[in-house]
Amino acid sequence: MRNQVGVFLESVVLAEAQHQPSTDRRLCFLDVVKITNNFERVLGNGGFGTIYHGYLDETQVAVELLMRVHHANLMALVGYYDEDTNLGLMYEFIANGNLEAHLLGLQNRAGILSWEGRLRITIDATKGLEYLHSGCKPPIVHRDVKSANILLNENFQVKIADFGLSRSFPNEGGTHVSTKIARTPGFLDPEYSRLTEKSDVYSFGVVLLEIITSKLVIENTLEKTHISQWVSFMLSKGDIANIVDPRLYRDFKTNSVWKAVEVAMTCVSPTSAKRPTMNQVAVELNESLAMEVARKKIGKDAKSRDSMLSMNLNVDTELSPIPR
Repeated sequence: MRNQVGVFLESVVLAEAQHQPSTDRRLCFLDVVKITNNFERVLGNGGFGTIYHGYLDETQVAVELLMRVHHANLMALVGYYDEDTNLGLMYEFIANGNLEAHLLGLQNRAGILSWEGRLRITIDATKGLEYLHSGCKPPIVHRDVKSANILLNENFQVKIADFGLSRSFPNEGGTHVSTKIARTPGFLDPEYSRLTEKSDVYSFGVVLLEIITSKLVIENTLEKTHISQWVSFMLSKGDIANIVDPRLYRDFKTNSVWKAVEVAMTCVSPTSAKRPTMNQVAVELNESLAMEVARKKIGKDAKSRDSMLSMNLNVDTELSPIPR
């Protein structure tokens, strides 16, 4: 069975893998032409160029920076090519596309994500970012966290993609990066001149607000209202229910949503020092998920009791003597 991969061409080439890399593999340009069937199918665009769909029989990784980044919620390399001025990296194809498409209704292969499903996606994403910040030596700032870079595999497990702008930051003597910055409107840290792991936290907070509301990050109006401003306005009125994506039809635990919104708004604080770490975010979102799971369990137990009561009543009626 052939392994599906994505190939990201031009300066560098990208896509995604579920298993861990083993040994280096070098490919020539003709190999990549064959793998992509002459670049037949375009999947999208990443930080360095166009992403193409292709097939690769064997899966092996070779790129020093990304070879040391191994986590279930981060994309992993499966191969590369380097010939003349062409350099390419390959990752396994991701079946369910990106989170942005699901939230904006652009992904027709699946239904509306439930509140529980959305929370599980956010928790997956926090795990991947927490690994970059705390599990890598030296730590790594992703610098382009956005819903379009959160990919979902066939089981809706998160794979954070596009490390085109990622940079390591020092463990001592400061943790900022001041080189080329990400320029995705709406996701950029207000303190962009001094990018740190808290910059990723800010961007994640924007993604969390997208997940909660399914609204555009910046409205297509003259005011160009940012999603955080709109949520802040709604909170000032105490209107939590209407913040949530209306397609959920209020099928969620209100307290669970409150906690998630509070986490998101803390993440998007204009001052980086007031933002939590990804570890703290993960703890809070796990509590939010626990509330929602408990709500569903209570609902299922209640339905089960009602069903048993109904069965008992039917049995009693059938066994009762018929009056003459």
